[in-house]
Amino acid sequence: MIPQRLHNQLSDLKLRRLKDSGRYTDGLGLHIFVTKALTKQWVLRLNVQGVRREIGLGGYPDVSLSEARATRDRMRAEVRAGLDSVAKRNDSKVKVLTFREAAEQVLALNKASWKNPKHAAQWLSTLETYAFPHIGNRKINDISAKHILMVLEPIWLEKHETANRVRQRMSKVFDWAKAKEFVKHENPVTGIQEGLPNYKGKTEHFKAVSYTRIQEFIQTLQNSTQSINVQNGLQFLILTVVRSGELRFAEWSEIDLENRKWLIPAERMKAGIDHHIPLSAPAIRILKHMVAVTGKQTYIFPSSQNWGKAMSDATMSKAVKALGYDATVHGFRSTFRDWASETRSYPNDVVEWALAHTNPNKTEAAYKRGDLFEKRMKLMEDWGRFCMTTDTGENTNHCSEPLT
Repeated sequence: MIPQRLHNQLSDLKLRRLKDSGRYTDGLGLHIFVTKALTKQWVLRLNVQGVRREIGLGGYPDVSLSEARATRDRMRAEVRAGLDSVAKRNDSKVKVLTFREAAEQVLALNKASWKNPKHAAQWLSTLETYAFPHIGNRKINDISAKHILMVLEPIWLEKHETANRVRQRMSKVFDWAKAKEFVKHENPVTGIQEGLPNYKGKTEHFKAVSYTRIQEFIQTLQNSTQSINVQNGLQFLILTVVRSGELRFAEWSEIDLENRKWLIPAERMKAGIDHHIPLSAPAIRILKHMVAVTGKQTYIFPSSQNWGKAMSDATMSKAVKALGYDATVHGFRSTFRDWASETRSYPNDVVEWALAHTNPNKTEAAYKRGDLFEKRMKLMEDWGRFCMTTDTGENTNHCSEPLT
């Protein structure tokens, strides 16, 4: 009998609590791989006639722990009997999906976790417009790098931002297909940029309020006729230097008031990784005020017309314009960046982490695995004090008591 400690090391409770990417062993060749996006895939490793094989058993929780163990035990018994379980399993796969079918399955898998329904529609529409005419009806395992170039080359220079989105979405489809064992080769989108022309497009800068006027802007906002949701939402966006969508779809479940932390999950971040934001004292006061105003609805800063819906991007943009400022909501990130660069001496990587910018130097990024949270806390407290204090030293944060 095999000692218990050598197998059945996982439990459903442990599986549900896995939050770090990596490989976790149940024993006897059964492992579960957790990705950075927190998807969980079963993999069984077997030695078949002297050759090591890896077999994908599906994702958790669609394939339960007990089902994965049952498959493991059955396939191990087949190997002991001299059967090639992997060949048998591959022969049973009757159908190989087309790229279109694979993309539709990826959309169905992720749609529920995307808070903005428009994102799901846009995700598929870009593939329908640019990828499907070239590879939509081609079997997913027959697509190579040359087919990917057929999709991207016509739009790489002319519609570069769109081409990047198409590239990222195609890559996600192939990653899924590989995990499901529909393809055996490497993701054909990986490294494809080497086969595309060098893009030297102009960088468009968002119009921003100067950091020398940010206190004036906040006072004007607080004294305006804008709704409390918009006033507090814009102030919170400025204080946390997040993007508009990250603010508008912020949920109370993401907030840890006790530890003064806001965790934005990977699926809502541009870089696709979790982002921990330290909350300054003014930001905490705004959150406490929103509890008094709206209660803990799903969204922290909901639409003023319907507290069950997120505030629209247009609402925030119109509010800035109505206050008389020729600036964009996204531009407040530039306001913060200029303030940090021109008036403070914080290390560049601390400021970049605060803005959730990824490190373009992959080698350097591999050695910098921390998120500099404590250092960023000092930075954000400094920024909060600067934003909320006038030249006379008066604190402009009006959220210490509920507004009427």
